[in-house]
Amino acid sequence: MTWGWTLSVFLLASYLICIGFGLLAPAQFRMHEAWAPWLPGFEWLTLTGFIAGAIGSFLYGWYIAGLAVPLYRFFRARNR
Repeated sequence: MTWGWTLSVFLLASYLICIGFGLLAPAQFRMHEAWAPWLPGFEWLTLTGFIAGAIGSFLYGWYIAGLAVPLYRFFRARNR
């Protein structure tokens, strides 16, 4: 559970930092186009798009933890 929360909060924080950077930076430096293909429902500068991106980022953390932690445990046990 620790890895799920860690990765989810990390990805959510990264998402929020990128959104903030996109609001402050010139157009050629914005990162929202990199997030869009990975976050269904994400649209730049809409409330629903922002919320969809935040939820998607958070859920990706649990998805990664759900795959990576069992794989790590499997290979760690195998190499003992």
